[in-house]
Amino acid sequence: MCSAGTKADFVVRIRFSGYLFTRMIKALFLIFEPVEAWDRVIKAQRGLGYLLLFYLLPMVLTVAALEGFSLMTWGRSQWDSGQTKIFSPGETVVYETAQSLAMLAVVFICAQIVKALCNASFPRHNFKQGFTVAACGLSPLFLLRLLDVFPAINPWLTWGVGIMLCIGILYHGIPRVMQPDPSQAFGLYVMCSVLFIMVTGLERFVSVWYLAGRIPSFEELIPYFNRHLQF
Repeated sequence: MCSAGTKADFVVRIRFSGYLFTRMIKALFLIFEPVEAWDRVIKAQRGLGYLLLFYLLPMVLTVAALEGFSLMTWGRSQWDSGQTKIFSPGETVVYETAQSLAMLAVVFICAQIVKALCNASFPRHNFKQGFTVAACGLSPLFLLRLLDVFPAINPWLTWGVGIMLCIGILYHGIPRVMQPDPSQAFGLYVMCSVLFIMVTGLERFVSVWYLAGRIPSFEELIPYFNRHLQF
């Protein structure tokens, strides 16, 4: 029984690892062969639920698991003392949960941005199209976030490289998925790119400041409000 259980567990792990590897390969395919990759995305006609559960969520959870391990093992340098803080399991779970929700929120916000801008002149696009552009277009950002596991690598560097790759992918993705009027396509691309930079940059700013100790934790905020909200 033990041997059968061990073998089954091994098979599940191999399949799960292969599944995650496939997601990463798709992100790389969008980077190096964007035209062919976007054509495949359009041809597949995946629904919003599929993109969320089987494409986006696995990448988000993988990043959270690896970064959480890094926080509990190597910690992060604190801006005021310069010392390294090793995060407790409880702190790590709370942070990575909030971080994962924030990353998902970024994709949904960017999807709504794409949909709203494309519908500004002629309302014929749906949210699924915007979500396809956002989920696939932001995949290099999730791929580069795997490097956040290493404390020595500046998180702004991984964000900067990731968002530049995203902008390059959007150049091919927006006209193919959204099919805007040719006279408006480039302006739409520029506006989406700028807003993607702003939204993802804000999320990165908050996470970097929190890990560096510049934003007080929830436990530290309670006594602060108790002291300043007494009547």
